Amino acid sequence: MSLVRAATVGIVAIITATVVSGSAGTPRAFLVGAPEIELPGAVDSNSPVVWDVEEGQRRQFVFTSHSGVPSVSSGASLERLTPAEPITITPYPGYGVWMEAVISDEVDTWYGFYHNEWPAFRCGREDRTVPRIGAARSTDRGQTWTDLGVIIQSRRSTTACDSSNEYVIGGVGDLSAMLDEDKQFLYIFYTQYPDVASAQGVAVARMAWADRDRPLGQLEIWRNGVWDPDTGRREFMMGLPGETRPRIEWTYPLATPLIAPTYPWHDDDDKVDAFWGPSVHWNSAIEHYVMLLNRAKDEEYSQEGIYVSFAPRLDDPSLWSTPVKILNGGRWYPQVIGMTTGSGTDKLAAAVPRFFMSGKSEWIINFTK
Repeated sequence: MSLVRAATVGIVAIITATVVSGSAGTPRAFLVGAPEIELPGAVDSNSPVVWDVEEGQRRQFVFTSHSGVPSVSSGASLERLTPAEPITITPYPGYGVWMEAVISDEVDTWYGFYHNEWPAFRCGREDRTVPRIGAARSTDRGQTWTDLGVIIQSRRSTTACDSSNEYVIGGVGDLSAMLDEDKQFLYIFYTQYPDVASAQGVAVARMAWADRDRPLGQLEIWRNGVWDPDTGRREFMMGLPGETRPRIEWTYPLATPLIAPTYPWHDDDDKVDAFWGPSVHWNSAIEHYVMLLNRAKDEEYSQEGIYVSFAPRLDDPSLWSTPVKILNGGRWYPQVIGMTTGSGTDKLAAAVPRFFMSGKSEWIINFTK
């Protein structure tokens, strides 16, 4: 949320068990207190999880990021992870990088999708950031990565240069990614922070999985109720200070958010009512995709609560149910991690996964139909 992200907000209300009731056919979720588990390393983003075989043993790999530095740890279970060690990305995208989604192709190659924050140079406000989303590839279980470039970037004209926001004054980021069951499309759920109030909030893009090694310009944006394949625009941009040659980057128009804010960011008052920071997984117990969301209440991103939404499939974002609160207050970056050995991750869980916020779990989250 910043060049050095702010400390997370404390829980406003501790609830032993919060029951969520939806309309007919909508699953339910409730939280139950549990012994604490904390991921290695500091956390201020989503923390992707991957299982793989190393030296003949199934191991769990967990990525954590803080203050723009991504790290990886591994072990036999969440309770037995090694200390987090920084990863390397070449060429480096510049400034802060948060590795927020990792997908394995199950043939020794992992694909990572990162949140990358740059200072708001266009506005002359280097104390604020404009994030973008990039992709990278690893063949050594996440220790080193080859950068594949910036795949989603807002057009510069949408930056809110006069915003009173504490951290972000434009761009896209705070993401999660999910590969569909047929491995046809990768869906990226991300947050838009433009100056246009009606476009703020959680948006969705997708890319054919076959294009994962050359992702630039290959995305479709969910826009006005359809997947729009012709919205990307190739631009030549100067990158890091001192670079003498421009780089090719792709910018996109604003997608249609799942829910536009009631009170937006970047206006003349501090009041905000906006969803952001999605985390998505497939839940095998309820046979639905699940999205956990933050809900901000001011320009400092103070938490109003943590919310849950459900969808039976990914190809139609209009199917996501109205978000329902599962926790008052809370901390940034809610997500689940499935507890089934060898398969449970941040993208696949069963009926009773662990519920994490900012890398710490004090809850089990139960899902029922």
